[in-house]
Amino acid sequence: MKILSIIGARPQFIKAATVSRTIGNHSEINEIILHTGQHYDENMSEVFFRELDIPRPDYNLGVGSGSHAEQTGSMLIGIEEILLLEKPDLVLVYGDTNSTIAGALAAVKLHIRVAHVEAGLRSFNRFMPEEINRIVTDRISDLLFAPTLTAMNNLQKEGLAEITKFSGDVMYDSVLFYIDRIKRNPEQYITPGIPDKYHLATIHRAENTDNPQNLKDIFTAFGNIEKNIVLPLHPRTRKTLLVPGNIPANMTIIDPVGYLQMLYLTLHADKVLTDSGGLQKEAYFLGKQCITLRTETEWVETMHDNWNIITGSDPGKIVRAILADPPKAPVNKDFGDGNAAGVILESLLRF
Repeated sequence: MKILSIIGARPQFIKAATVSRTIGNHSEINEIILHTGQHYDENMSEVFFRELDIPRPDYNLGVGSGSHAEQTGSMLIGIEEILLLEKPDLVLVYGDTNSTIAGALAAVKLHIRVAHVEAGLRSFNRFMPEEINRIVTDRISDLLFAPTLTAMNNLQKEGLAEITKFSGDVMYDSVLFYIDRIKRNPEQYITPGIPDKYHLATIHRAENTDNPQNLKDIFTAFGNIEKNIVLPLHPRTRKTLLVPGNIPANMTIIDPVGYLQMLYLTLHADKVLTDSGGLQKEAYFLGKQCITLRTETEWVETMHDNWNIITGSDPGKIVRAILADPPKAPVNKDFGDGNAAGVILESLLRF
């Protein structure tokens, strides 16, 4: 079987690393990796291939940034050329990025089967480009892998139950695998200049980075907290940051870090403040309370017992959530048993 895996953004590198590692145990599968180049910054792309031991991409389209139409259109053209050349039996796409929808569309137009890892997520906010990507990709795929029972239920309501398999979350597989690596050699993953006690923050969603008022409100809230806040600064946020003088004194700004460094930072943080979907889950898996700087979450499983508190950009809500006592209830096993990649490969071999 020849599988063509399409990736393009940081979360997809992490998910693909887990699945590709499992594919490597099956000599009957030939995996071709196509990197769209959606994330082209060294710290947002190349470093992940090195540290996660992902096989080097067979193809890199080098698409880079642009409007949604420009980026997706360029990907469609490039992916189609590779599909016509490689003639895979199946295309594997991940998550909810422009790379995801471009890969699925290019494949289905050529009558190539599509499998979608992390299917069924719904924020029910159609202003999010990711939401449109998820819905369309699920509709045109041939096989859907749901990371949670909530995702399974969403797909059942949409009439897609027959092509859906509960796999568990490959991100949970990933966290278990790499945390074990970090604990064996922790000093390798320490980021210089980090305070001893801190909250870890990330901001990258367009709803925040493209809205100066939202950014101002978030930083106002951060400035009203006595604890240090560490912020690895996403390139998009760096471009839209107001002025350096508006950054609160308790914030430590660092460059983007690799996945393993980020896991280390999360593991040692007191709390996590983020608008990222992936980091919400990683915080949950590591037993860290998360404050989500959005008005909704796809990962409703993380919200039990206030493990994840939704605040949007409201300064008052953010401060109250940060000051709230951490939960005492245990983390639920809503994301599978840490063998999602194995379930996915078993299904693909039977597909």
